[in-house]
This record gives sequence, structure tokens and C-alpha cells, in this order.
Amino acid sequence: MKKKKPEPGVTRRGFIRGVGLGSGVAGAGILETEAAAAPAVQVVGPGPAQVTLKVNGKQHTLNLEPRVTLLDALRDHLNYTGAKKVCDRASCGACTVIVGGKAVYACNMLAIEAQGQDIQTVESLSSGNKYHPLITAFVENDAQQCGFCTPGFVMAAKAFLEQNPNPTYEEVKAGLGGNLCRCGTYIGLRNAVLQAAKQMKGAANG
Repeated sequence: MKKKKPEPGVTRRGFIRGVGLGSGVAGAGILETEAAAAPAVQVVGPGPAQVTLKVNGKQHTLNLEPRVTLLDALRDHLNYTGAKKVCDRASCGACTVIVGGKAVYACNMLAIEAQGQDIQTVESLSSGNKYHPLITAFVENDAQQCGFCTPGFVMAAKAFLEQNPNPTYEEVKAGLGGNLCRCGTYIGLRNAVLQAAKQMKGAANG
């Protein structure tokens, strides 16, 4: 906006006040126009809302506050307790699950964000006496001690192998870098993933 020169008899203070009021009115008009053009957004919360989650192939409908994390929804509302709540700050990986084909920290994702996506937890890797090759390999390589990190490592490894089915040791080391083991069983963990990769490749070729 081009500034006007003060007219005779108008004080400097009055002139500045007039320019400020004029700018405010113009700005308000722009904001009102933008608000009218913006599409309507459905607001959810703060009370419970209906959330539908597809976990291990099964649909579950829950009433959750929008602030509930996927981890809390799985553990406290659906009894999928494999994913562990350890750091609760997306830094250790103990709560790792697979959402839409990608490994995610369940403590760092809202349940409402996971709607419409396939969610896999460690419970999906066993059925009766049948176990996924990763679970067998973890046992055979002594890749678990206290066990708190194990489900997260298994799920991170599954997501990793789906993207890289024939990895090297160094690739496994880098691929699982987002998960921490306080017991320090990293060598066993990495060897377990390499063994599972070979078994899965052999099963696919067989």
C-alpha cells in the first residue's frame, strides 16, 4: 500500500494511527476471503471418536480419544502386547510394528493415523506350532536376553527383509540401526536376520 503524505493540520501520531487502522481493515478482508474459500475440515475430538484398525488381518472398531497412540491402542484396548512400551519417545524401537509395509514406532504414531492401513504385530508371525523363520532364527542364535527389545527387532527385521531379501552383514547392521538392545546382543541379532534371510530365500525357491 502506498503511504499517504500527512495533510496539513494532521499530526504525525494521527497519521500513523490512520494508516494502521486502514491496513488492519484491508488485512481482515483478505483473511475473511481466504477463510471463505478454505474447504470445511471435520474436527475430531477432544472426546472419544470411532477408530477402525486392521490388525493382523482383522478389523477392530474402537472409541478412542484422538491423542491415543497406536501402541496404547494395541496394548491397552486390543490386547496385542507383543510391542513393548519402553522409552515411549521413539528412540529405542521396542514398540516397532509394520504399518502399510513400513516399520514404524507405534509409540510415535496416533491410532487414528493408522486407519485404512494394514498393521502387523509380532503376534502375526506365529500360529500354533508354526513360526516365522525370523522367530526360529532368533532362538537359534540366542538373539534375545531380557526380551523387551526382541519383538521390535523381529518386526524391524521383517520389514527390512521384505525390502532387501539378500542382505550383507553390514546392510543388516545399518538396516536395524533404529532399534536398541540394552543387553548388547547385536551380533546374535544380526546373525539371526542373515539366517532367516537364507531360510526365506530357500523356501521361496523351493
